Amino acid sequence: MTQLKIIFAGTPDFAATALKALLDAGPDTGFTVVAAYTQPDRPAGRGMKLTASAVKTLALSRGIPVFQPPTLKTPEAQAEMAALDADVMVVAAYGLILPQAVLDIPHKVAGFGCLNIHASLLPRWRGAAPIHRAILAGDKRSGIAIMQMEAGLDTGPVLLETFTAIGARETTGQLHDRLATLGAEAIVHVLTRLARGHELASAAQSALGITYAHKITPEEAQVNWSASAVEIDRQIRAFNPAPGAWTTWRGEKLKLWASELVLVPSCLGSVPGTVMAAEGERLLVSCGASVLAVTEMQKAGGKRMPVSAWLTGEHRATVGELLGH
Repeated sequence: MTQLKIIFAGTPDFAATALKALLDAGPDTGFTVVAAYTQPDRPAGRGMKLTASAVKTLALSRGIPVFQPPTLKTPEAQAEMAALDADVMVVAAYGLILPQAVLDIPHKVAGFGCLNIHASLLPRWRGAAPIHRAILAGDKRSGIAIMQMEAGLDTGPVLLETFTAIGARETTGQLHDRLATLGAEAIVHVLTRLARGHELASAAQSALGITYAHKITPEEAQVNWSASAVEIDRQIRAFNPAPGAWTTWRGEKLKLWASELVLVPSCLGSVPGTVMAAEGERLLVSCGASVLAVTEMQKAGGKRMPVSAWLTGEHRATVGELLGH
């Protein structure tokens, strides 16, 4: 059996999970990774030191050549990729636009040149932040789509979809990790079938139900207490672990990491953001509809802590105090 030569392109942990699965799959699968593409090293951490991506770190540890062009639009970058003589390119959260000239480089084994591991059930949540958006919207399910790439934004035909329910209390971080594993399993399955000459039917995406998962901004993470408790609870889960939902308290930023819905009616006459109770393990705050119990938070410059620890500190919220004002 001829080994298909794979170029892998990705940057964060989500992509590294898939790359590891491909590298661990073994020779019987019929493919081998010949190179990894990832974004250039970026400053990170308090010291803002140049830091390699998760994909680069893994690839180098396994002896895979790494390429980090700042763009794939130049003839030089495209010639460098073409020289790898790859059969298929796998893309997962790479972060760079692939022009048509790059999409045309692989030999298109069985008609599929560049395959993308996308963390949603297309055509819902095309774009940069499908996991955040699914939780913000209150979606009941998500999944992985293995898609043949074309010039449009996540518009290509789908080869395989894997479904999973979104847990009622699940955060973006938790769903991310589950989808990363599902994506890794799905791409190994697809490439193994391609390498063995099995036909894989592709399905064009529906023209109905198209939504776009626009990039998350820090401003979106600010809590508007006039929203319902359900919406704010989704916001806290959607922005955990990044960028972190936040409000203000006594002029300082206060991040909210975990919350619970409280089965009480709306607090008539109370201004949204009013602290209704501050004791035990919960901080009860009035919302535009109903009440939200904040259970984990972080003061500016401090560490994440359960609300119970914060409420026993020297500085703490008091009943009647306003958050976000």
